[in-house]
Amino acid sequence: MRTSPEETLPELADLMEQVLAEAGYDLSDRVAREGEEREVVAEFTASREIADQVDRGDDVDPGDVAAALNGLVALHDFLSNTDARDL
Repeated sequence: MRTSPEETLPELADLMEQVLAEAGYDLSDRVAREGEEREVVAEFTASREIADQVDRGDDVDPGDVAAALNGLVALHDFLSNTDARDL
């Protein structure tokens, strides 16, 4: 059974949110949003917003879905190659 990108995005965003939390990122902390971790948090937040739109059933441009998925994959790759505590 094939899964569409739109179906995958909210689940991937949920998973990445858990990974980021376990890596020590506080996605609700305004200091983190403005400190050294801001690029990671900003990338996640942008992807999360698109995932939430898809989850609500909003009409979302396929290019936005692709950008959100690519952003989450980039975060995964970054975290895989970086000790999150060294940031």
